[in-house]
Order: sequence, then C-alpha cells, then structure tokens
Amino acid sequence: MSIKTIILAAGQGTRMRSARSKVLHEIANKALLQHVYETSQAIDDNRVFIIYGHGGETVKQTLSQLDATWIEQRLQLGTGHAVQQAIHHVEDADTVLVLYGDVPLLKAQTIQTLLKKVSATSLALLTVTLDDPTGYGRIVRDKDHAVIKIVEQKDANEVELQINEGNTGILACKGKQLKNWLSRLSNNNAQNEYYLTDIIEMAVEDGLTVETTQATSVDEVLGVNNRIQLAHLERVYQLEQANLLMEKGITLRDPNRIDVRGNFAELGQDIDVDVNVIFEGTNRIGSNVKIGPNCVIKNATIADEVEILANSIIEDASVGTGSRIGPFARLRPQAELADHVHIGNFVEIKKSKVASGSKINHLSYIGDSEIGSKVNIGAGTITCNYDGVNKFKTIIEDGAFIGSDTQLVAPVTVGKNATIGAGSTITKDTPAEQLTLSRTKQTSVPTWQRPVKQAEIVSGNTPHSATAPGVAQSPASLQSSLPTCKSEK
Repeated sequence: MSIKTIILAAGQGTRMRSARSKVLHEIANKALLQHVYETSQAIDDNRVFIIYGHGGETVKQTLSQLDATWIEQRLQLGTGHAVQQAIHHVEDADTVLVLYGDVPLLKAQTIQTLLKKVSATSLALLTVTLDDPTGYGRIVRDKDHAVIKIVEQKDANEVELQINEGNTGILACKGKQLKNWLSRLSNNNAQNEYYLTDIIEMAVEDGLTVETTQATSVDEVLGVNNRIQLAHLERVYQLEQANLLMEKGITLRDPNRIDVRGNFAELGQDIDVDVNVIFEGTNRIGSNVKIGPNCVIKNATIADEVEILANSIIEDASVGTGSRIGPFARLRPQAELADHVHIGNFVEIKKSKVASGSKINHLSYIGDSEIGSKVNIGAGTITCNYDGVNKFKTIIEDGAFIGSDTQLVAPVTVGKNATIGAGSTITKDTPAEQLTLSRTKQTSVPTWQRPVKQAEIVSGNTPHSATAPGVAQSPASLQSSLPTCKSEK
C-alpha cells in the first residue's frame, strides 16, 4: 500500500502574535512541523507533501533538510483548497493521509491505527472527546451512531453545539475517492472557505462508512494556536520524555523539572539526575552517573562513574570513567577528558585533551592544549592561546605541577614533572624535572602613606606616618623613596 501524506502548514497563526510562521515555533528545540514530519516517517512506503503558505519561503528554507515535496498554497482558501494543491501527485490506488503542521504530539501508533481503517468502502477519521469542544467542528452521528457529517462551530445550530465529540481534521482515504470529493467542494459557508471536512458528508452520500478512532489523550491531537498552548504542550512533551527515562531505570529527582531537547544514543544503569537539568542534541551516558542540579548536557559522551556537580555545562565534549566535573565548570567543544580527571569550580576547558588522573580544580582556562597524566594545575592558570588572529597550542607533559596564577603563553611546552612557580608568566619551553618561575623582586615601602579623604586631612585625623600630621605624601616624593628594583636572574 502506497501512502501519500499531505501535511497542511500554510496557516498564518495570527494568535501567536509572531513574525515567525506558526509551524516554526518549537517544542524541545524542534519546530512543530518537524515533529509532525518525523512522526510520519514511521509509516512505510510513504511520500510526504508539505503545503506551505504564510511565511512559506522561510519555512521551506528553515526545514530544507526534510525529505518532502514542498507545494505552495498562494491563496489560503481553506483546508480543502490546501489539499487540492497536492492532489495531482496522488494516484487512484494510493491511501492519502492528511496531517497538520501545528499538531506536534500525534503518535505514530495512532496514525497506524487510523490507516488500518481505510478501505475501498471506508474513510478513516480521527476524533476527540472534549469537556469543552469550543472551536472544534462537531461530529454528527445518526441514531445508529454512524457518522453522517461534520459541522464547523460557526455553522452549527444549538443542538449541534452540544455535541462534545470534535473533529481533529486528521483523516485518511483512498486517492480515487478523494479526487472526486475535492472536485465537488463548495465555499458556501460562514467562512467562504473550502472545508476538507465537507468530504465526510459526501462519503456518506456515496455509501461509504466513516470509521472513527481516537487518540490516547486530548493533548496528542491538540493544535498550537497561541503561546499558552505552546507552553502547555512543551510540558506535556517533557513529562512524556521524563516518564520514558524513568521506565529505562533513570532516577529523576523531579520529573517535572527536566528538559530533553534531543535524544540518547546510549543510556547506562543507575543514572541519577537532579532538578533543572537540560539534555540537548545526542548524548551518551554510562552507568552510575550522577548529574547535579541546573546542568546543561549537550552532545556529550559521559563514561561510567562520573559525577557532574551543580551548574556545569558540557557541550560537544567527552568525560572519562570516574571523573568529577564542577560545580560551575564548563567543558566546551572538543574537550576530551580521560579517566579520573577532576575539573573544579569556574574552570573552562576548550579544544583540549586532559589525560588520566589530572586535576584542574579552580578558576582556570585551558584552551587548545594537551595535558598529560597526573598533572596538577593551580588556581587562576590561563593558557594564553590566542593572539587576536591565530591560536596556538600549549603542551603540559606528565606529572607537571603548575602553580597558581600562571600564564602559559602558547606555543609553549612544559616538560615532564616540571614545576612552575606561582605567579609566573611562561613564554618559553620549560625543562623537565626543574622549577621554572618568573617574578619581580618583592619590595616593601616603609614610608608609604595610605590615601585618605580630603575631609580627614583638613581635620588632621590621619593615620600615623613619616610625614608631618595632616600632610599626605605626594606621588613624586613617594616615587623618589622607592628603591631600584632589579630582575632576578
């Protein structure tokens, strides 16, 4: 059975109050239309047609990666008119499925159930039972409960408005019949539009049965018309993702406070995730991993036994077994950490390899570097890798100790088991097994006068000094009292 799926995505979506097309608004960082398209891909032998209109070129360009035939609806004259734009691509024997680009949470299983109800003598229709069906077309049935027509709300009478079974607009039927019904559509209604729903009454008149099915929840068939509905469906989607993770054995401290904006290529056992963690892109996470609150994990590979402490960001990076990251750490793209590496608070690693057992625990930036094993990098260390135009590499060999507040001006190599004294600026390669430092001589000035406010000078209330009471030492006199400083050799 060949399937032709027509996705209607031409609506303006004025209630979104946005310059963007409605179908480009996102749930979990993915456009509404892309959600619908990806769901349709679960159908075998399926060709997809997307009907675009308002802001259409932007929609088409933004989602150009979708393997679909794009067809423009230049005039928005209703859903029936929209489907007509693709009808010349439909063969008589095809089964045609009509979906909507602003209904993002429809399940593939629901579509499969709907398609099974299509035959030469039946049309399949997805309906929904609502406590408040306002805005929905009503499913009108006869005394035998058979569907006889759909009435749009603006055309419904008082009795029909009491019906709580609504039309989702999602349907499937044979191509030959659809062509016939579309050719007979009229715009004689309150909206002066060609309603696709009118084909239901035509099918009944032609002796076909309208077979209905319902989704597992109202949210599955809810369309997005405003920001409130968009936010609601975002939370519905995220809770679904949370439940899937917990079914796989993941501990979530609060399922309502997690965002999954991608997928997991691998998930180990006994993963513990605290609140407000965001997963983006494609992640691989090993077993016995603990992720603290407020972390962002994006396109990351996390090995077994890793602990990621609060407020850390890991993006396009890998972390080896038994490592500890954070709190407040950032691993940027191409950061590669081996096993048992410690990255502490306010440490940033970019495009660097850190070998096993090394520690960078405080307030440091490591960029474009190769760090050996069992290296200890002190607080405030910076690899100065960028001269404003080009970037250069820093190499720190195994066992090196880098003192606090050190600047390593690349390109530079620190030798194996070398020690760099705190406060040094290293511009040349340093030998293995030796201490290297660069400092000026420390000086104390006994005659230095701490600056005071003018009011204190006038009142004579000044701290003890070598100068006369009430008189501050001038910069010139201070300079003359400083001893000459010579650089250490």
